[in-house]
Amino acid sequence: MSGQHNKYERRVIRRMRIRKRVEGSKGRPRLSVFRSGIHIYAQVVDDESGRTLVHASSREKLDTSGIEAKGRILLSTAVGRLIAQRAKAAGVTQVCFDRGGYLYHGRVKALADGARAGGLDF
Repeated sequence: MSGQHNKYERRVIRRMRIRKRVEGSKGRPRLSVFRSGIHIYAQVVDDESGRTLVHASSREKLDTSGIEAKGRILLSTAVGRLIAQRAKAAGVTQVCFDRGGYLYHGRVKALADGARAGGLDF
């Protein structure tokens, strides 16, 4: 059955389809998200120069005060706020969001909402 793909392969196909349209530039870099089983990672990437400008993850010590969630959603929102804070310090206010093939739901949505609450525009 050559038409069958497992869950990982389907995500990679969606990710490539998204990356055809979403490209980060110097003026508007790409906010890329990776979600593992436990942690979530985000980085702001300038695709023209191939450089990661800032990054944040749930493996760091995070400030979770003022967030009305619990568990991994709480951590994802905190990572979103942290990436927004670091991006603004690096002079980035506008980004294009790359959900990495994940559905815009749950932890990925919480990270995006946290980044918007932190001041990023996308």
